Amino acid sequence: MTPINVLTQTSLSNATVGHPLEPLTADEVRKAVEIVRKSGKACAATRFISIALNEPDKTSTQGASSREAFPREAFIVLYDRAKNACFEGIVSLKDERVLSCKHVPGVQPMMTVDEMIECERAVLDSPEFREALVRHTGIADTSLAMVDIWSAGYYGEAEESERRLVRPLCFLRADATDNGYARPIEWIRPVVDLALMKVVRIEEYERVPIPPGESNYAASRRTSFREDIKPLEIVQPEGPSFQVSGNAVNWQKWSFVIGFNAREGLTLHDIRYRDGDRDRSILYRASLTEMVVPYGDPGPTQRRKNAFDVGEYGMGNCANSLKLGCDCLGYIHYFDAHLCDSKGEPIVIPNAICMHEEDFGILWKHTDRRLADSPEVRRSRRLVVSSISTVENYEYGFFWYFYQDGTIQFEVKLTGILSTAAYPAGKSPVHGELVAPQVYAPNHQHFFNMRLDFDLDGRANTVYRVDVTPDAIDENNPFENAFQARSTGLKTEKEARGRLNLESARTWKIVNPGVRNSVGESVGYKLIPGDNSIPFGSPNAWWRKRAGFVEHHVWVTPYSADERYGAGDYPNQSAGGDGLIRWTERDRPIENADVVVWYTMGHTHIPRPEDYPVMPTAYIGFSLKPFGFFDANPALDVPPSDRGEAKKSCSHC
Repeated sequence: MTPINVLTQTSLSNATVGHPLEPLTADEVRKAVEIVRKSGKACAATRFISIALNEPDKTSTQGASSREAFPREAFIVLYDRAKNACFEGIVSLKDERVLSCKHVPGVQPMMTVDEMIECERAVLDSPEFREALVRHTGIADTSLAMVDIWSAGYYGEAEESERRLVRPLCFLRADATDNGYARPIEWIRPVVDLALMKVVRIEEYERVPIPPGESNYAASRRTSFREDIKPLEIVQPEGPSFQVSGNAVNWQKWSFVIGFNAREGLTLHDIRYRDGDRDRSILYRASLTEMVVPYGDPGPTQRRKNAFDVGEYGMGNCANSLKLGCDCLGYIHYFDAHLCDSKGEPIVIPNAICMHEEDFGILWKHTDRRLADSPEVRRSRRLVVSSISTVENYEYGFFWYFYQDGTIQFEVKLTGILSTAAYPAGKSPVHGELVAPQVYAPNHQHFFNMRLDFDLDGRANTVYRVDVTPDAIDENNPFENAFQARSTGLKTEKEARGRLNLESARTWKIVNPGVRNSVGESVGYKLIPGDNSIPFGSPNAWWRKRAGFVEHHVWVTPYSADERYGAGDYPNQSAGGDGLIRWTERDRPIENADVVVWYTMGHTHIPRPEDYPVMPTAYIGFSLKPFGFFDANPALDVPPSDRGEAKKSCSHC
């Protein structure tokens, strides 16, 4: 059978925006840059860090389907290299003027793609770097060197924090297509000032020999492949079940809007479920706000390694162009992303977001032995919305799943290449693992912070912490088997700070006290945690001071339009103490209010040889499951599979 993989694509370069929360088009990005330039707010020394939709007021956009009543505005972040200064502005695209532009003192905005490229060039062109390379390796050809930009962080060095610095990691390839991570240059650390785009010094440490292996993983470098894999075809002869208008999506009973920006990457807006004749709101906005990757090696060349991949690099900046049959399989609908480079020139990331349907096994089933040959079974189908970003050595896939039973799932898929270091022959590392001869990968963690702006059947919501505990052993529990779920209503921000608890199978329930289901209970959804961890770095570690969101797995705040990022607006080279850790000190009331739930999940990675030279995918995520939101199983109306053909081949539903 010939596979039918119909490719559709939404390019918004000149499209008419329908929903007020759709991201900026290419024309709108271009227009915003022109307005800023004409206003005199940008000069030759200005870098455009980001341009994104300035999202309209929440109270007016809920449930909206047309943009006509909402003037389009752009939120811009600028960096003046000459003044080493950051500016924020709002641009009216309708009135073609800058509505506001303010200096944000003492911060460094995230790095741009241009800076990453220019930084590598600055290192390779540096006479000091070339001299160090020759002195330690005998090689003068800097074109063989590979330079990964790494944020400088903050370590109490106030003078350093006043400059826009990075501390790249360097590798030495055997040829232009070699896997550079197989040959780390462990003892050379250039420090680059991005404002000057100049190497300000070369730090040199104890010399460790370049590892001897190559460890290439590309198909072009392999000589043989498995020959026992038969074709697997995904066929939808009648096309998909979703409908798309601009970035607004309808799939079965679900509706939502897909967003995208340079910092967060993929965002979702106005998520709703059609329940009979009711169009019910669940989430107003859902996004990844920040992530940090702290490394656990105290050695002089590794101790400064931690990366805030959202606030320092920009997850949207690093997004891939996805390919049919590789990143996504089946009948795909793609969405392009429209950003700009630091000079204000438009950037298009084709196919930055992928959407498709996939079979997901059994949705529900029961066989009544009293009714001969009449099992009731339904196949589960889910809608997948995904984006993948490459942040130097690591790949992060962000996948949102929508299910027919009202469940929403978020999953991060971690792959790519370990951040490697050279290690002396004959020695075994303590703070990591050897993954190849003389190639070492440090222990590290990945922490992701999610922002979930709930509007569950309206904005007046309350959050409960739910713990399962055994009953007391008394005359009411004679068999000592009783246990129950006990809910604690969370009234203030500090009370809501919480960690997972395996002993009580802890979950969190978000309810609307003003809306009741058929059994008289408040309608609700539950946050079901998946794999998680706690930070192993000391609370005094600088990275942890900057990433205050890792102190608790769950936070709850009252909605505030300017509270968007778990580590604060500008974590790059910050001293810390911003974001959730600061906001929640006010201990504002959160009961029966417009609440935002923040969930932090951590993946602890102890490297293994099987993770090298490229890592099999690891997974981490959570689910949002209806808990009394519906009066019964909302997937009862999913039709059975076509019995005639399915009995023969079991190939479709």
